[in-house]
Amino acid sequence: MNEVTVLTGVERRRRWSDDEKLDLIEATMEPGANVSEIAREADIAPAQLYRWRKELLDPAPASEAEDGFAPVIIDDTRPMPTGGTIAAVIEIDIGGSHLRIAADAPPSLVSATLEGLRG
Repeated sequence: MNEVTVLTGVERRRRWSDDEKLDLIEATMEPGANVSEIAREADIAPAQLYRWRKELLDPAPASEAEDGFAPVIIDDTRPMPTGGTIAAVIEIDIGGSHLRIAADAPPSLVSATLEGLRG
């Protein structure tokens, strides 16, 4: 027999435990699962299931996951060259690789190189 919950009043928001959310998320990951059908049975929007999946399976704080920034360390211990023209250079150490970017490097080349290092 099916259980029916009648909600009255203005407040319709339900509180879901992490275990309940996880059960629904696991159901969506079964082979052949239909997220819309699972959401309909739980009386929630499919987008809610996707949000829970992201929150529960990717616990990184949203601000860290979305900003894409890495910490920057400025090394001012190196002596500045004297005399002549000083060419601006950016040096990046990432994942065991060392990258030097000259001031006149094309932005598209710099972007492609950094993407390659990230992957």
